[in-house]
Amino acid sequence: MTSPKLASDSGLELELDGAIEIPPSKDRSAALAGTGLLAVAVVLTALNLRPAITSVGPLLGEARESLGASSTWAGALTTLPALCFAIAGLAAPVLARRVGMGPAVGIALGVLGVGLVMRVLDGPLVVLGGTLVASAGIAFANVLVPVVVKNSFPAKVGLMTGVYTAALQAGGAIGSSVTPPLDTAFGGWRPALVSWAALAVLALVVWIFATRRKAPAAKDGENTVEAARSLLRSPLAWIITLFFGMQAFLAYVVMGWLPEVLMDAGVSTADAGLLLGLMSIIAVPISLIVPPIAARQGSQTWWVVGLGVFGLAGLFGLLLAPSASPLLWSVLVGFGMSVFSLALTTIALRARTGAQTAKLSGMAQGFGYLIGATGPFLFGLLHDLTDAWTVPFIMLIVVLGVQIVFGGLAGRNRYV
Repeated sequence: MTSPKLASDSGLELELDGAIEIPPSKDRSAALAGTGLLAVAVVLTALNLRPAITSVGPLLGEARESLGASSTWAGALTTLPALCFAIAGLAAPVLARRVGMGPAVGIALGVLGVGLVMRVLDGPLVVLGGTLVASAGIAFANVLVPVVVKNSFPAKVGLMTGVYTAALQAGGAIGSSVTPPLDTAFGGWRPALVSWAALAVLALVVWIFATRRKAPAAKDGENTVEAARSLLRSPLAWIITLFFGMQAFLAYVVMGWLPEVLMDAGVSTADAGLLLGLMSIIAVPISLIVPPIAARQGSQTWWVVGLGVFGLAGLFGLLLAPSASPLLWSVLVGFGMSVFSLALTTIALRARTGAQTAKLSGMAQGFGYLIGATGPFLFGLLHDLTDAWTVPFIMLIVVLGVQIVFGGLAGRNRYV
């Protein structure tokens, strides 16, 4: 039997048992209409979620010299985004419940743009502060856009997740490759970095127009949302979180350390950079092809395991014979890292409702990025302690093995 509700004149209703009924006129959680313009807005948003981070690396030396900053500052600048992804990611579902999904993503893009401008205005501390603000905007969008995909494109979750992930990966590659020419064209690292704010503004404008339409009102019984049940008590939610965290751990290590590993094996600096970029490019077609196919199947387990096996082959190659075929090892690792698209797909598929998706996305990405942030530090620490790459790579192989196990479990057809 439906539990009674206490209603106020303002239309707010108090929960007595199990669920809260939200009047249609006040329903901030109403899905956005899945229009073509919204799909474009999702792609533009995704393109913004990596350049703010990847654009810094090529200009880090120039910025550090210009600011007279220390190595510790440089380390903090590259570590802050991952930590912010974790903290702000956990808060994203709360923001969405307060203001609604459309406004929440709009706020995220606005915060990103402000941070991008802020970080070029003054000295080292302001750069750190601006990076923190920009990273918060990215973290909110990281969590919320998969919820928009789930709610607004329910029949095309795999396809839209693939398109979103491909755009996200492409944005990362564009950020690292286009920023150096911007530095040359605009005459300095500050205008080169702030120029990415224009992309955030474009995405925000399109997002505002794309989210003015709501999906048709839900039928009787569909306006109820599940009471705030903590997913911290859900074994499946923790499985998905650990799957996401392990792949983030591996990705951060590869992005941070692979060029140095390759250079120690005799690869030139330029070629090491190209091989790292190749990994990001590999993820784009895989993200477009694999998630739509996997989502149509009851289980995604074998897709996760298959990509993981490619990654293991690449890691073993780098461990045992890094100079034998660095291109092949890099391609194999790139295939393995492409499991990121399936990690996002499982978040959407393992939740029944948009509200559950938001909570699961916040938990998986919040705790997951926190796990991932420890990767580069642990990898570097083991390298310093052993003065070799063997032990660090053994750690990576173990992490990838754990990822395959939890990813396989996360891919089974069930719900949190």
